[in-house]
Amino acid sequence: MPDERLVEDGRSQEVSPEERELSRLGELEALLWLAREPVSLKWLAQTLQISGSAEVRSLCRQLNHRYDADQRAIRVEEVAGGVQLLTRPQFAKWLRRLEHLPQGIRLSGPAMETLAVIAYRQPIDRSEIEAIRGVGCGEVLRQLVQRELVKISGRSEELGRPYLYGTTKRFLQLFGVSSIDGLPRAEWVRQVDARGDRDTIRDPADNDSRLD
Repeated sequence: MPDERLVEDGRSQEVSPEERELSRLGELEALLWLAREPVSLKWLAQTLQISGSAEVRSLCRQLNHRYDADQRAIRVEEVAGGVQLLTRPQFAKWLRRLEHLPQGIRLSGPAMETLAVIAYRQPIDRSEIEAIRGVGCGEVLRQLVQRELVKISGRSEELGRPYLYGTTKRFLQLFGVSSIDGLPRAEWVRQVDARGDRDTIRDPADNDSRLD
């Protein structure tokens, strides 16, 4: 005679919606915890075997609500076209003390200016960048490409078909935005002045051209 304790009740196998949601939250958190790069909502939906990106986004919001309520040091953020589990900015100065963490990229003023022009005007060729900045930028462009912040995204239809430059996924990660549209004042900077003046990318509302 079988041990009654070993007989599974069919009802005991049923999982409530609340239990299933908690399970999915745990599964999502585990995937994000081990991911070294931003992962797409589509991939997460397929891996978790759920309906689609909208449900993944909802689960991410629920995780963040829990993290906020518990004052956790982490949050799920949309970065570089995907989502990633990141520490909150206020803990950065403490994390920098960990020697095994990669150091941030330091850029010179000319490099930052060139990167800003490319970010807001891409795709853009070298001659256009130099026309806006008023100086040559060949070496600066080489350095930005080498640091994987800028890439060759195609060729222009202009005479000679010069290379067109654009920003990379790594650029989005470092600046903490999901897409180029997440950059400050993106809509204003992309507009070409009606007078044809392309000598500046400065917003008339402030006195600098920093990306903040």
